[in-house]
Amino acid sequence: MSRKKEEAAEQGSDFEASLAELESIVDALESEELSLSEMIARYEKGSALLVNCDRFLKSARKRLEIIAMREENENVLAQDGKLCQPPPPASPDYDHDDDSISLF
Repeated sequence: MSRKKEEAAEQGSDFEASLAELESIVDALESEELSLSEMIARYEKGSALLVNCDRFLKSARKRLEIIAMREENENVLAQDGKLCQPPPPASPDYDHDDDSISLF
């Protein structure tokens, strides 16, 4: 497995572990059986976990957007099996001899 894939798998498992710990903290805070100082300590830990989970999700979203853009920009196979180039960007019709501006 490549280093990037290993890191992604590790981050994914870290995310899952952080999420599970965060859920455990929420359950403990909702149980109301903790002292105030313990509640504050767990709240701080939960806040840090939430920041880490949010970072992971933002990073994952960016990676997915990059993958989607890559797929959109790649050549696609035509029905006959030949590679098709994406159409060139449309250029506005412009008459270089006529300097007047017209909407239609």
